[in-house]
Amino acid sequence: ACTGIENIDEAITLLEQNNWDLVAAINGVIPQENGILQSEYGAETLHGSAYGPASHSTAASTPSSSSAFRHVVPSRQIVERQPRMLDFRVEYRDRNVDVVLEDSSTVGDIKQILENELQVPASKMLLKGWKTGDVDDSTVLKTLHLPKNNSLYVLTPDLPPPSSSNSGALQESLNQNFMLIVTHREVQREYNLNFSGSSTIQEVKRNVYDLTSIPVRHQLWEGWPPSATDDSMTLAVSGLTFPCHRLTVGRRSSPVQTREQSEEQCTDVHMVSDSDGDDFEDATEFGVDDGEMFGVASSAMRKSPMMPENAENEGDALLQFTAEFSSRYGDCHPVYFIGSLEAAFQEAFYGKARDRKLLAIYLHHDESVLTNVFCSQMLCAESIVSYLSQNFITWAWDMTKEANRARFLTMCTRHFGSVVAQTIRTQKTDQFPLFLIIMGKRSSNEVLNVIQGNTTVDELMMRLMAAMEIFSAQQQEDIKDEDEREARENVKREQDEAYRISLEADRAKREAQEREMAEQFRLEQIRKEQEEEREAIRLSLEQSLPPEPKEESTESVSKLRIRTPSGEFFERRFLASSKLQVVFDFVASKGYPWEEYKLLGTFPRRDVTQLDPNKSLLEVKLYPQETLFLEAKE
Repeated sequence: ACTGIENIDEAITLLEQNNWDLVAAINGVIPQENGILQSEYGAETLHGSAYGPASHSTAASTPSSSSAFRHVVPSRQIVERQPRMLDFRVEYRDRNVDVVLEDSSTVGDIKQILENELQVPASKMLLKGWKTGDVDDSTVLKTLHLPKNNSLYVLTPDLPPPSSSNSGALQESLNQNFMLIVTHREVQREYNLNFSGSSTIQEVKRNVYDLTSIPVRHQLWEGWPPSATDDSMTLAVSGLTFPCHRLTVGRRSSPVQTREQSEEQCTDVHMVSDSDGDDFEDATEFGVDDGEMFGVASSAMRKSPMMPENAENEGDALLQFTAEFSSRYGDCHPVYFIGSLEAAFQEAFYGKARDRKLLAIYLHHDESVLTNVFCSQMLCAESIVSYLSQNFITWAWDMTKEANRARFLTMCTRHFGSVVAQTIRTQKTDQFPLFLIIMGKRSSNEVLNVIQGNTTVDELMMRLMAAMEIFSAQQQEDIKDEDEREARENVKREQDEAYRISLEADRAKREAQEREMAEQFRLEQIRKEQEEEREAIRLSLEQSLPPEPKEESTESVSKLRIRTPSGEFFERRFLASSKLQVVFDFVASKGYPWEEYKLLGTFPRRDVTQLDPNKSLLEVKLYPQETLFLEAKE
């Protein structure tokens, strides 16, 4: 009745987002006069089935970011076409504003919302960033054919820039930490809660609800400054005393109103309540008391940090994280990979397909009210630890410190893209811790699931198993592809090896032939040289021989008949007084040097070459005639 929401699925989704707090859910969607959603959930826009699939657009949690929402109740008479919702992120100087409205709205409607949010006159705004060029205020968004998510920016050339001193002081306040000492009036118990200046009053009240089990709408506060009039106001601008501020909270005496009171206050939806039935979600659901549930929040200043700020080496930071985690929650916890995120990728994704695993990234945050319960009751459960160790490579990072947070977002952008980084950037502190399930793919790394801290052991296990099913299907395909590729590579290697062996054999054969030809050429050259040398010697000996004497010579003449090894004979006459050396020279001139052949006599058989070559033929008894045989020496 208050919101005009008729779709039951959208209504249930809104209630779940607000932990079934009816008043908070109504405050989250009911439009204000200026069109700005003044609620803790103002940065979240839910689209019910009337607008298509449910989705979330979460604004950045920086102090300079805010959200704008224009709620339009769909007409019951229009059934043919449901309005299409468009998301705009508008940048102006150091601020970001999220605007969500129907495509039937005009550009002027966006400016009106920005005027209320930025306190800048619409007439002074130049709205830039349109894909189709410049447009005027009367242009209907539907005619621009815009995608669902759009980025614009505002220029105000006619307005002076803001004072840097004021913005610097505000930024400094937002970065400060406030210690709120909250006294629970009924039980006289104090809680020391540490909040950053960028936290809102609504976040404080919701955290106190988890501590005291007093719903926000039933909380009665004392101690807030007079300037703290809006729950969406950050602590930095609410006027709290820095660094410590005392507050007192109690339960309203009569949460059930009379009919007259209800009629008088029907316009104040913050006071509507007739049941405590939605107070089911408290710390006892997890089996721990209030102090244990918020041990991290109330004693964050006394505990050692999970990870050093500005750590140069990621491996050293992970060693400290593991040691501190063990000291807080015991030794039964996931085995965290010690090393850089890139090394974790290599370990999980880049081995053989059969050895690959999913990568689980645990993002810790000490200031979240859910951290202690998530770590002690879920992350350290034996079933979770066993399942993670078998199927995941688990890597962790602490997001508590701003420097570490910025460093991880940079790594996230590099490895997963800006969309995933923006999703993590817009997560509020109380949505931590986060558990990212990453699957390595051929061309990129895919984020299968982002698990927030407000879960149970069974739900966590189901989501891990669901991710494992997706991974197993992909892994089987990868194994098949890898086996086929290895088979092809083995065949190719065998072919290459056979080809290499064939080439080597051909090369060896060719080299052997070349060596043989070279040897033959060398031997032929030697043979030719030797023949030439022999021929030269033969000619020289032939020219040096004395002339053959005539038969009718008056001097004593010896006639020698010489038989060659081939059976041929040649004869010559020599003076009986000629030396035996002359016979040797004659035989050598015929091609039978005495160094290689021996000259044998017949009767008696003797080796003439063994005789003194200086003796005459007469002295060696080769007179008057003799037949000699040439025989090759051994």
